[in-house]
Amino acid sequence: MRAIVILFAAALALTGQTAPDWSKIEEETLRHYQALIRLDTTNPPGHETRAVDYVKRILDAEGIPNQILALEPDRANLVARLKGTGAKKPILIMGHTDTVRVDPAKWTFPPFSATRDGGYVYGRGSVDDKDNLTACLMAMLMLKRMKVPLDRDVIFVAEAGEEASTRVGINFLVEKHWDKIGAEICLAEGGGVNRRGGKVRYAGVQTAEKIPYAVKLIAHGPAGHGSRPLRTNAVLHLARAVDRVASWNPPARLNDTTRYYFERLATISSPEEAARYNGVGDAAKRAAIEEYFAEKEPGYYSVMRTSISPTIIKAGYQVNVIPSEAEATLDVRALPDEDMTAFLAQITKIVNDPAVEVIREARNTRPKAPASRLDNDAFHALESAARSVYNTITLPTMSTGATDMAYLRAKGVQCYGVGPAIDEEDGPKGFGAHSDQERLLESELHRFVRFQYEVVHSLAARK
Repeated sequence: MRAIVILFAAALALTGQTAPDWSKIEEETLRHYQALIRLDTTNPPGHETRAVDYVKRILDAEGIPNQILALEPDRANLVARLKGTGAKKPILIMGHTDTVRVDPAKWTFPPFSATRDGGYVYGRGSVDDKDNLTACLMAMLMLKRMKVPLDRDVIFVAEAGEEASTRVGINFLVEKHWDKIGAEICLAEGGGVNRRGGKVRYAGVQTAEKIPYAVKLIAHGPAGHGSRPLRTNAVLHLARAVDRVASWNPPARLNDTTRYYFERLATISSPEEAARYNGVGDAAKRAAIEEYFAEKEPGYYSVMRTSISPTIIKAGYQVNVIPSEAEATLDVRALPDEDMTAFLAQITKIVNDPAVEVIREARNTRPKAPASRLDNDAFHALESAARSVYNTITLPTMSTGATDMAYLRAKGVQCYGVGPAIDEEDGPKGFGAHSDQERLLESELHRFVRFQYEVVHSLAARK
């Protein structure tokens, strides 16, 4: 770590600037991080204004211009801006203030306590997304305090509603306040540094994401007495339809992001793993590799295709009544270029049952958007910071989940998902995002703040 500090200080010296006092910054970072985790902003209902009020007090004390933008008073967003010369278009850094809900009985430490234990900070939002929120806040504070001359405006957005209600957050900001957040480049959640056995393997930067859709299978049949089995039973038709769809392997298709990801991943993997990653584009080997991924590495299986997961089944209301209707909800995560009309037609063909309807559920879904570029200053700055802060390579990734960057990419913004280093073992152990023991190493929070600042400084500071 000392070598990293020396290198960054040397780079700053070339522009006549001084390096941040990282010991003081780390103390302040942890204070803000814990304070934000302790604010209950679970969504629903949200109450994100609690976090916005906290962030605003900090920014106001530093003289950083900011404003609150809200569709609903209790679900506010905050936009802050440090002005540059305008020689380059703005960079946007973004973190969301809401979190998913909790079941407090399943937590070892209270979910909003931000308890420090064994080098970790435990709490809801610790890795989704109050780590990014804190890193964005600290970047703004350091740029302002150190009076860094900027060629780009640096815009900080603390947004509401990411987890379940984008209408009060990014959708509202894009539709009603684009003039306040429009930028050339955006850094937000969606990526992260992969660690295995405590050692960094690579920095994952999200450059593309799948698009979520909800599809319903609705089976119809005559109602009847449960004592008289019917071949036309709606539940029976639904069960067969769900099995057919879930057993179907939609065709695999690589894009620039996933192709580059597997190619680079192979260079840091064991010979056995590398053979699989290098073989994903080989039609003769693909079937066996895909089956391995489906069983052992479902994330890789998912990024290669539009995926389908049955998640909700509803039928009946009394044990002795055969219902006339039964329905299942499918969580469909589409590749960015998927033709959903054709895909739904294919599902209907797979179901092959006139008693079952296939319907795309009407809901507010994130827009389709092209992948962000890998050959520009932004991606190169991310690669450089990953080398200097983590001493590792950078892999572009496509999220199987969804982020609010989709709204920005659809407007032409080059978006990149970043995040702190997390042990890949944490998720299966129940310590990951949305889990009952969400946590982050304090040391990795501090390293992420350095990474974020170095990237923003590289892209925005006057050369």
